[in-house]
Amino acid sequence: MMNRFEGSSSREAKIRYLDGDFQVVLAGSHVVCAITGETVPVDELRYWSVARQEAYVDAAASLEAERRTGDLPNQRP
Repeated sequence: MMNRFEGSSSREAKIRYLDGDFQVVLAGSHVVCAITGETVPVDELRYWSVARQEAYVDAAASLEAERRTGDLPNQRP
């Protein structure tokens, strides 16, 4: 009999991103960065957007997502 975590080692996790935390909706080993397309191991996930419900590989990718959507305050043209 399989448990619900078997076979999840190479599958993309489905995550609900919350303020300061996230909830795993479907078990998996990684998520995909919305900016770079790189895989991010779930246990190393540190950057995400609650509003856009997407993950980022690092702070630079998170900043780029903010720039692309115009969500940064005090932007200059």
